[in-house]
Amino acid sequence: MPGATGRPRTLYDKIFESHIIQQSQDGDCLIYVDRHLIHEVTSPQAFEGLRQTQRTVRQPGCTLATLDHNIPTTTRKHYKNITQFVEENESRLQCETLERNVKDFNVNYFGLDDDRQGIVHVIGPEQGFTLPGAVIVCGDSHTSTHGAFGALAFGIGTSEVEHVLATQTLRTSRSKNMKVQVDGELLPGVSSKDVILHVIGQIGTAGGTGHVIEYCGSVIESLSMEARMSICNMTIEAGARAGLIAPDETTLAYLRHKPLVPKSDADWSKAVWYWRNLRTDQHAHFDMDVYINAKDIAPTVSWGTSPQDVIPITGTVPYPEDFIDDARRQACRRALDYMGIKSGMKITDVNIDKVFIGSCTNGRIEDLRIVASIAKGKKIAQNLKRAMIVPGSGLVRRQAEAEGLDRIFTDAGFEWREAGCSMCLGMNPDFLQPGERCVSTSNRNFEGRQGFGGRTHLVSPALAAASAIVGRIAGVEDITGLRIASESNKAAVHAVGLLPKLREMESDDDVESTFDIPQSPTSVHNIAAQTQSESTKFATMVGVAAAIDNSNVDTDAIIPKQFLKTIKRSGLSNGLFYEWRFNSDGSLNPDFVLNVSPYTQASILVVTGPNFGCGSSREHAPWALLDFGIRVVIAPSFAEIFYNNMFKNGMLPIMVAVQSDIEAIASEARAGQRIRIDLARQQVVTSEGSVLTSFDIDVFRKHCLMNGLDDIGLTLQAEEMIRQYESRRSEETPWLHLPHRLELQADRSAKMGHGDEIPNFIDW
Repeated sequence: MPGATGRPRTLYDKIFESHIIQQSQDGDCLIYVDRHLIHEVTSPQAFEGLRQTQRTVRQPGCTLATLDHNIPTTTRKHYKNITQFVEENESRLQCETLERNVKDFNVNYFGLDDDRQGIVHVIGPEQGFTLPGAVIVCGDSHTSTHGAFGALAFGIGTSEVEHVLATQTLRTSRSKNMKVQVDGELLPGVSSKDVILHVIGQIGTAGGTGHVIEYCGSVIESLSMEARMSICNMTIEAGARAGLIAPDETTLAYLRHKPLVPKSDADWSKAVWYWRNLRTDQHAHFDMDVYINAKDIAPTVSWGTSPQDVIPITGTVPYPEDFIDDARRQACRRALDYMGIKSGMKITDVNIDKVFIGSCTNGRIEDLRIVASIAKGKKIAQNLKRAMIVPGSGLVRRQAEAEGLDRIFTDAGFEWREAGCSMCLGMNPDFLQPGERCVSTSNRNFEGRQGFGGRTHLVSPALAAASAIVGRIAGVEDITGLRIASESNKAAVHAVGLLPKLREMESDDDVESTFDIPQSPTSVHNIAAQTQSESTKFATMVGVAAAIDNSNVDTDAIIPKQFLKTIKRSGLSNGLFYEWRFNSDGSLNPDFVLNVSPYTQASILVVTGPNFGCGSSREHAPWALLDFGIRVVIAPSFAEIFYNNMFKNGMLPIMVAVQSDIEAIASEARAGQRIRIDLARQQVVTSEGSVLTSFDIDVFRKHCLMNGLDDIGLTLQAEEMIRQYESRRSEETPWLHLPHRLELQADRSAKMGHGDEIPNFIDW
């Protein structure tokens, strides 16, 4: 239980430890997963893996699927089916594949004909699928969003998606604890988006690597749930595994009438007692502490190609010489060139082409109310080519229309769209053209993130709306006097859960058919588990090594999103480092290392800069490297999800923290010398036998890699321990056992608000 006596523990410690099923001597843990969210991009290969091994989904009721990344956000007025609606062939295939998989494996699903469909990290909280104290995972890095509820939520790769589907568990190690405390009172016009951009600017995109961040302080406590979700959403952009905020009265008010929370007063009271004990103990140890004064946070905007490249809107674009670190100076030069802006210019002098308001960061009803408060009675600037507002879910869209926000948007000249990820990542028909500049409420500004050659400036909904009106990046004067009222506790109490009423549930049959669960949910476990593969065994490897001198090489750079529209794991090498390997006309770039002999045959990649693989949880990045022939990546540090994903594919990531050692390895690579990787001795060796460096690797991962062991097969050997854990879980936290609880509380006819009238959030 969360309030157990003993050593003082953090919130993360309490949740993690309460989910441990099995722990090895070296610290590797098998933990139980309470909630699993899936979408069309990172799940096809996982379901195919189940088919190939004749495995089934262990707990179908604990998985919820939706379409979001690939789908068009155009009108669904005449929607009939996916096949006719999604025009692009590869996107349509992914969507059709998800619909086939959820049907074949009896998984909960919100399709495009369901008002509850939306971005995966918006629909979970809306339904009460997201609950405090739960472990929540998804094949998407922004799963950290759900940490706003005091849930341990993090992104996983496709191999781990398959692992969760088959076993309802994950193998993982503990993270360190990090505290980010924000105290004081936010200035007018400053929102939660500005808070998290400021935090990332302070600690960097790798500042939280290896940690789970707990956010606390008077500012965090004053925020609504939707504002807290925005903060936790972007935790991954700081390199952390997850973000957490302790549940409080604001959390309980938000959850009280959600469809999947405990319905009876007795069950609700039991859950609330448990949730109120989910908080960090006094004197609990944090490995890192960050303190921020709210008065130091201004409306913030990104200027470069990393979420850490931020300045106040009163600021000027930095010079490379402003940075002490040489890697940051080089990154600054590259970013300035890509973004087409100059050092020293005021950021508010930058004109824009498009505005995008939406995403899992800022596509909720409060975000749209803020936009409407600014746009009401105004028109977007004539120089804008396009200004889009994309709600995070069908329920958000219906709520906005019930409040009349859609009329405010369209009268001002905005496009009012259907729910989806849209231009956040440009995998769908919504994307930037080369050279176009966009002000965006999304979460990433990587090169090409919103479209090949597109330039992205990350901002809050308030700044996005104001920028659309003035036709450039807005300044303080454009949002003067605005207090982000919907992000306060007071507004949250009155605005909680104002979602449209849905049809009443009259029987258990209605409940089951509406949520698409099997009539008799059962746990079926495969008995034919593969536990070893000769092809994935790794002991010693000798090969050509290619060197890349870049920092923060993100997953969009490793493989751009246009190559993610596949239901296979193979054939991705053509997309590897696409925008670096190829010129704009499609010809090979002769200056890029992998296009030059002998590096066209490289099996080892040496990266001299830190934080390789940051960004998305997509497993397509290691798949692309492996498909090219690269099985080993050596770098000073890795993004945690990418690091995990490499091991899941029989690949070896080697961390070399000593820069002189990295440079020595890179020097051998540039000389065209072959390098030997000796996993047994944990050494990197020259072709002549000289040891270049030694490296660390945890015992369990080394054992699995050297023996080609299958994680799922190993986990299923702990079947009895998993069963025992599930039995205890059903007794101690029955609200987490969805196949049972769903029959009792999926009544969505309950009043969702605190009054029959929708309050006016426009005339503040």
